[in-house]
Amino acid sequence: MKKVCVVLCLVSALELSGCQSQAPLRSFEEERPAVGAASRKYTWDSNLRPSRTPSRSRSRSSRDPLLREPEPLPTPTRTQVATREIEPAASVTPSRSTSRVTGAGPTTTQPELITASVDSLQPVASRSAVVSSYDRAARTERGLVAVDESANSGNLSLTYPRPDYGIIQVDKTMPQEVRLNTPFTYVIRVTNLTETMLTEITITETLSRDFEFKGAEPTGRSENDRLIWEIPSLGPRATKSIKVSGVATTSRPLELCTAVTHTTFGCSQVKVVEPSLELVMNAPPEALLCEPIPVEFVVTNTGTGVAANVQVVDTLPAGLQTTDGKGKVTLEAGTLAAGESRRFSIKLRATRVGTYVNKATASSASGLTAESEPVLTNIRQPVLTITKTGAKRQYLGRSVTYDLTVANKGDGPAQNTIIEDIIPPGVTNIEATAGAQFAGSKLVWELGTLEPNTSKSVKVSYTPTREGELMATATASAYCAEPVSDSIRTVVTGIAASRLEVIDTEDPVEVGTNTTYVIEVVNQGSAADTNIRISAVLDDKLQYVSSAGATAGSVQGKTISFAPLRTLEPKGKATWRIVVKGAIAGDARLKVTMHTDQLALPVEQTEATHVYQQFGNGN
Repeated sequence: MKKVCVVLCLVSALELSGCQSQAPLRSFEEERPAVGAASRKYTWDSNLRPSRTPSRSRSRSSRDPLLREPEPLPTPTRTQVATREIEPAASVTPSRSTSRVTGAGPTTTQPELITASVDSLQPVASRSAVVSSYDRAARTERGLVAVDESANSGNLSLTYPRPDYGIIQVDKTMPQEVRLNTPFTYVIRVTNLTETMLTEITITETLSRDFEFKGAEPTGRSENDRLIWEIPSLGPRATKSIKVSGVATTSRPLELCTAVTHTTFGCSQVKVVEPSLELVMNAPPEALLCEPIPVEFVVTNTGTGVAANVQVVDTLPAGLQTTDGKGKVTLEAGTLAAGESRRFSIKLRATRVGTYVNKATASSASGLTAESEPVLTNIRQPVLTITKTGAKRQYLGRSVTYDLTVANKGDGPAQNTIIEDIIPPGVTNIEATAGAQFAGSKLVWELGTLEPNTSKSVKVSYTPTREGELMATATASAYCAEPVSDSIRTVVTGIAASRLEVIDTEDPVEVGTNTTYVIEVVNQGSAADTNIRISAVLDDKLQYVSSAGATAGSVQGKTISFAPLRTLEPKGKATWRIVVKGAIAGDARLKVTMHTDQLALPVEQTEATHVYQQFGNGN
């Protein structure tokens, strides 16, 4: 591998040939062929002054695109420089030496040379002796200077910070020689070698004391012996040119030094995240007291970062509690990624009716908090009442009718409202309002939903078959309502309805002949008739003969009295007979009277019998 000697320099700015520098820097040498001549070696000292030395190696410029063919420089200083070559390596350890250099100028101490193969040079970190940061604090960096020698001009090209790692290229084109007191112009060109924009580029031109400045295009600002141009930005591969005009005022060589600085931003992007919590609580606006209240919590990380250890807490208002009787709900949501949600469902219960305002809070380990919107739940309850009305007294055998009315006095709907009426024993002929169904010894009405402050009524009737007391009880019930009942007592009594009937077996009868009166008492009522007393009175046309019957009779004058009959059951019958004889022709009468304990007034009945006299006897 061919080796080319390069110098690695750390300076305050990039300066071209002939410029003075305050920083003591290492010098380096490189072989370069001159145009139209044999290969030459140029050495740059700490002041970047090139000098030509005899060629000791072949030029590499023809193979290296980063290096340009140098042009002849004005009166270069010839210097003998001791160099030594080192083999390419990952890291180059500089050789430290000094030597005396003789030439056209004053005697100087030659600084240490650093030689290395150009092929081994790579971009290095900012702590390297070659490349440091590219911001304003690092304006001491230098690159390699390639000199292009031509017949008519001196073209100087510098690549910053180094040829194989170029960022900015500065080209300075100026005459090789000028006439005293004759205006001349030279050009400074700055090129962005990168594919990114460079900013805050400053070009500083330090003028020689023997140079009278006449003008510049574009104009810059002047500070003492310096001209300064500031370029806000320079796009990728873009170039800016400056023309400087002036006059050489002495015959001494002119020193016109160019320096360039820039700012390259090394930007790092840090993602900024902001987690945020959102809590939504849902509960029904209404519920019945007996029902569990379903409550749903949805906590969401609406931000852009992770929310860790998220917790939802619901401190319940008085009268509201969990199903196991606790007054606080704590839910662990864990870690929520951005956009992630957790959903929780619980059930609460109320201990009393009323309106409850509930609000929950979500929090995270990092201090994030979120409150839900207040949720209102109205707890209602149906309250039933039932009334049963009817006759409190009824005769046996008569129908009894009852009215049953159920009402909702609460603030909640009474769902699945039912009326049940117990049928007492000893009744028959049961009738009820349409919709009733028999269920054993009960009648059942299914009334559906009974809204608050509404009522419904039904009827039932039946006939008692025995005396006594009927206990008629009805019950109303509904979902979430306390069952209620109402009863009524009906006294059932029978009535004695004894019918008195008197008939004669013979009618008419001849005087002197007999006829029989049949007295019959029938209890047509529902209760026994007691102490039945029968008496009969004959008129003058009849004569008592005999009597018999349910009880014994006795005669006193024209009156026949029978002993009392103690009891005559319903549908019972008692019979008495009285035999009489016709005594006088004409219409005879038998008057019968009946007394009982159930009758406030006696019952009377008269039977007429015609008594006739046989013809031929003058009647």
